[in-house]
Amino acid sequence: MNKIFLIVMLLMFLILINGCKEDIPEKIYCNKDSNCIPATCCHPSSCVNINYRPDCEGLMCSMECAPETMDCGQGHCECAGNKCAVVIE
Repeated sequence: MNKIFLIVMLLMFLILINGCKEDIPEKIYCNKDSNCIPATCCHPSSCVNINYRPDCEGLMCSMECAPETMDCGQGHCECAGNKCAVVIE
């Protein structure tokens, strides 16, 4: 009887933990900072997993340092909570 009770409790615990797990889209999932890069070629304001990097070949961007972007070293990408995120400094 005690074994069955323990198994039932363990199963309930596992279901509870799995139900609380946040599903992170693959496009922004990371496990280290180097997994994350700017999401756009010009004036990036968000980050994506490196596997979803934009194709910037042949694209020319303005030299503007747009506010709230990573232009001109204003920010960078980091992995925070297993999500690629931009950090504006």
